[in-house]
Amino acid sequence: MRVTLDDDICRGHGVCAAICPTVFTIADGGYAEVTIADVPADLATSVRDAADNCPEHAIHITDVSEENHVH
Repeated sequence: MRVTLDDDICRGHGVCAAICPTVFTIADGGYAEVTIADVPADLATSVRDAADNCPEHAIHITDVSEENHVH
């Protein structure tokens, strides 16, 4: 699984960092950043939860085994 964040859409709510702080962080500018783009299997559920709960739908997940956009 690979995760990306659309900087143009993110508004810095911080939901992703609260749900999965290992993968997402809030940068000095107040917006989220991805710290681990290639998500380890043990964090996949948390990353999906973060994507599902992002108010701006700024988180995008790709299944790298199939290279299909999932979220």
